[in-house]
Amino acid sequence: SRLESVEQLDRREDVDLLGLVAEEAARSTAEVSGQPVVVKGDAKLLRRLVRNLLENAVRYGAPPVEATVDAPGGRARLRVCDRGPGVPDEERERIFAPFYRSSSRPPGEGGSGLGLALVRQIARRHGGEARCLAREGGGTCFEVDLPAFVPSGH
Repeated sequence: SRLESVEQLDRREDVDLLGLVAEEAARSTAEVSGQPVVVKGDAKLLRRLVRNLLENAVRYGAPPVEATVDAPGGRARLRVCDRGPGVPDEERERIFAPFYRSSSRPPGEGGSGLGLALVRQIARRHGGEARCLAREGGGTCFEVDLPAFVPSGH
């Protein structure tokens, strides 16, 4: 399964997170801002993480969808935020479980319930974490933090 394929993280390369987010956002209506941050990891897996977050925000949230990359405290942080109905407090952790589908999702909406499980698994495989937060003023923010790569001598 796709979840099992994340188990092995053999390829580690320098990945420009902002560039990757901008490429993926070009396929959607998401707006991108932030600063360039390099992370060490598997570009293919990180692209899947970004794509899943953006697709979820566009499909289940409401515009504007905003993706921001920054580097607080030497960590790389990606936030994908929308103005949709939000995720109830009690579901913000469960939403990352495989096959879990939020009660706030409209009936008949597709999806396997694997997208956010993959996001969290990929983040953890890279030494990071994924969280679901309420957005001030309404909506949801998904936040992924990863170790930033700082070349030695800088």
